[in-house]
Amino acid sequence: MKTQSADTEYKKTACILCSINCGLEVKVGGKDGRELLKIKGDKAHVSSEGYLCNKAARLNHYQMGADRLNSPMRRRPDGTYEAIDWETAIREVAVGLQSIKNEHGGDKIYFIGGGGQGNHLGALYSTALTRTLGVRYQTNALAQEKTGEFWVAGKMFGGGGPHGDFHNTEVAVFVGKNPWQAHGFPQTRKVLNDIAKDPARSMIVLDPALTDSARMADFHLRVKPGTDAWCLSAMIATIVQENLTDVAFIAAHTRGFEAIRPHFESLDISDYAGFCDVDEELIRSASRRIAQAESVAVFEDLGTQQNVHSTLVSYLQRILWIITGNFAKKGGQNIPVPLLSVTEGAKQGASSAKPGEKPNKVSPVLGSRIIAGLLPCNEVPDEILTDHPDRFRAAIIQSSNPAHAYADSPRMREALSALEFSVVIDVAMTETAKLADYVLPAASQFEKHECTFFPVEFPRNHFHLRHPIVDPLPGTLPESEIHTRLVEALGGISQTHVSVLRGALKLGRRPFALVFTALAAKNPQVMKAAPALLYRTLGPTLCDGKRAEAAPFWALCHQFARKKAQYAKSAGFEGSAWKIGEAMFETLISATSGFIYTDISDYADSWNRVGYSDKRILLHVEELFPQVQNLDKTPLQNPAGFPFVLAAGNRRATTANTIVRDGSWDSKGLASSLFLNPDDALDLGLANGDTARITTATGSATTFVEINDIQRKGTVALPNGLGIDYRRESGETVQIGIPPNELTASSSRDFFAGTPWHKYVPAQIEKV
Repeated sequence: MKTQSADTEYKKTACILCSINCGLEVKVGGKDGRELLKIKGDKAHVSSEGYLCNKAARLNHYQMGADRLNSPMRRRPDGTYEAIDWETAIREVAVGLQSIKNEHGGDKIYFIGGGGQGNHLGALYSTALTRTLGVRYQTNALAQEKTGEFWVAGKMFGGGGPHGDFHNTEVAVFVGKNPWQAHGFPQTRKVLNDIAKDPARSMIVLDPALTDSARMADFHLRVKPGTDAWCLSAMIATIVQENLTDVAFIAAHTRGFEAIRPHFESLDISDYAGFCDVDEELIRSASRRIAQAESVAVFEDLGTQQNVHSTLVSYLQRILWIITGNFAKKGGQNIPVPLLSVTEGAKQGASSAKPGEKPNKVSPVLGSRIIAGLLPCNEVPDEILTDHPDRFRAAIIQSSNPAHAYADSPRMREALSALEFSVVIDVAMTETAKLADYVLPAASQFEKHECTFFPVEFPRNHFHLRHPIVDPLPGTLPESEIHTRLVEALGGISQTHVSVLRGALKLGRRPFALVFTALAAKNPQVMKAAPALLYRTLGPTLCDGKRAEAAPFWALCHQFARKKAQYAKSAGFEGSAWKIGEAMFETLISATSGFIYTDISDYADSWNRVGYSDKRILLHVEELFPQVQNLDKTPLQNPAGFPFVLAAGNRRATTANTIVRDGSWDSKGLASSLFLNPDDALDLGLANGDTARITTATGSATTFVEINDIQRKGTVALPNGLGIDYRRESGETVQIGIPPNELTASSSRDFFAGTPWHKYVPAQIEKV
């Protein structure tokens, strides 16, 4: 066995610990030549430009995790697992899935996941498998966080959601977000420092915790947990009552303001300020700063999206910056041009059901609203643990760990165990994999081609197809190969079609495109299995097969060139739609530091992506505004015996993404502490380092406390990314920290989108 690779040059890739995916240069070598020895920022990267935060240093703990799988695993009757070869695994998994489809229908097979941060190429290939099987329902992590926001944006703008231009904004507003740790836009910490140092710019933070970002803010509205909606309502009321609205913008570009204005005109700002426990003058001052600024950019995140009234907050924060005219302008909110959108389904918000009516697309058992194609994560057990004829019978789970990551883990485990058939595709034997019938080992994100579909920059936007920088762990396959083999085993790809297309390719890509289109017109299955079919035909011709996984992007680049040629041309791609598509694709597969595919010169271009024919923004949302009016009638009250509010899973400098299962990065053992306010510690008789028991309606756990000024009195917080079972090389299994979802309840969720209240969990704390 090799101990040191001769090839120790720096190779380009990207970080996979948050959605920004900063460009990296990595020196590889070490054990089997697969270790990430040194990591630095890629200065040539078109978005991050060499920027990097501290978390990327932990990536080798992911890459070289001792619990990685190197063989397909089959569950024995006694619950243990045995290694099997790939041919057997693919055949038996295909038979298991086909059996469920034949007996109950493909819609009884549920798809969960699709990739972690920056791990999304497999999601393209999974569509070939799910469409071949007739799978109709799916969910992933976005349904724990973003679906309410997606729906609101779709309803108000009739299409894709706007994002803030924080690099150029005069006033940055963060609602339930700590960008210093959670990031959210390129070069985040540099941008925050720039804003903090500029006397002409301001930062406003709505957050119960005194986070790193809140310490930098000019205005910290330290709301009582779960009361963001009252605070935002008071801010809107201040602007309306003090005549600070952008009257011309509202008249020219919105609909429905007259229907919502009376509520905010009559709202008692003092009463709402008292309810959210923020000084009234501070609310008014922050509101005036927003109204008087040349530009305002707003970012909401998990602190409110996994909290009480999350969908209402998504609605209210948009009203705030719309009535002050902060759309389609430099430093404001703008709608980007995606190469491939993960939120396309949010457009259904523009035509959703009226209050009291059943939504157009709902879950099979509970009839719950499906947003952006995603069923609420919290409701997975209720869609399985029932005798309803339409219950889910099987699951395909890819790069997702619902047994650990979704609310009420015990009930989620019960539901997954109750399935008649399940298969997990992942790099390790996760908590979810331990419940599956089959586990198929995937190559790591640094051993295959990967990408992210999340870049939402404006006016310049980029895409980065990452190349493998180390050889795959023997026994693993990329998701592209796994899904394609399963599609082939299910008969989803005709070998006749493969032969015909390969023959057409010998004449060139244009004849190939014509033949592919003709086949698709005659046989719908061709389009259903398109990613896998492109992989088997076009793929082997891309750099002698080295870029085969990128094959579906050929079709996506041509689709972009046909429908959005003006945006490709803005980035320098010229010629006919065909030439643009070819040039984009060749650039995409060769640009190791990413490439710019759109560079818009006019911010007003955002209006072209407002989906309504009159290009006006909808301010009166019938499904939500009655709830806004009734806020003063819905006071928050913890159940008896649970006086504290737990934020289950906050971002800290000492935590990592849950894909990093090896907890040895926490060398000082500090990551798993329970944050506690000094006054609460005094009342409870707790000192730094003492052990405390935290109890909720769902479960109980113990850990040590860290007393600091970060938490408000009456609130506590546990970190994200911990509580994972990790098997060391010695065979010993350890668990560092508390699994937060042993303490959360699946029944505590948003009334509209079903997103969980992970940041508002009633709790009891006691000294052990």
